[in-house]
Amino acid sequence: MLDQALTVFLEFLPIYAACYGINVFLYFATGWVLVQIQNRHPERRIQQHRRGEKRMWKEIRASVYSLTVTAGCLAGGIFLSLKGWTLVEPLPLTWWSAILMFVVSILAFDTWFYWGHRLMHTKWLYRFHAEHHRSVAPTVWSTYSDDLVDAFVMQSYYLWAVIFLPIPVEVLILHRLWDHFNGTIGHSGFEFYASPMSRLPSPMVCVTFHDQHHSRFKYNFANFFSFWDRICGTIDPKYDEQVKVFEKMGKGAAEKSTALGK
Repeated sequence: MLDQALTVFLEFLPIYAACYGINVFLYFATGWVLVQIQNRHPERRIQQHRRGEKRMWKEIRASVYSLTVTAGCLAGGIFLSLKGWTLVEPLPLTWWSAILMFVVSILAFDTWFYWGHRLMHTKWLYRFHAEHHRSVAPTVWSTYSDDLVDAFVMQSYYLWAVIFLPIPVEVLILHRLWDHFNGTIGHSGFEFYASPMSRLPSPMVCVTFHDQHHSRFKYNFANFFSFWDRICGTIDPKYDEQVKVFEKMGKGAAEKSTALGK
């Protein structure tokens, strides 16, 4: 029994090491690139009166630590799928199955994230979520600034999803990459993506959505979409209005750039 457990652990270890190494690399690489862009556009800062960068090193330390859990959940899901230790077989990887299961996985994750996030805001569990909310003005370094319990609740989707959903491993990894970039941009604190597609009646969101969650606390719990918040009445009342403000800013910058080009 011990020999079998050791064999399984040694098989799992390289997958875990790769997941952790890649996650940490992407954390720093994505953050660095976004900071270079943001430094050129201070007018796009959402919370002009706050400087979340003051917590940068605390956020980095917490993130490198919590990514051990995030990487473990992803590596666990990959390992379970490769071993066939699931309740359903993954679909054969084709263009249609990849698109279908990516959409299914994104929708399932957004549902998991919304309700898990609201759970972490209850008086019983908030102590595990408080670390993340110390970043009132989030930055690119805030994305994984979590307590380990909080990280597991929010990221364990990658562990159990392959058990119940026929998601090919490649699609699960693609979903995790999408989640990383979406989460890092969503915590960046700078708005470059406001458009009619990120406000009512569209279910899509922009950076303002999650930034308002950090600054106003009791709104905007979902991840990729706004429909759970709209259905459940937890959308920030000022969200759509604020998106329009940044839309006008973006149009003004585009018009100025066009004029200079002429």
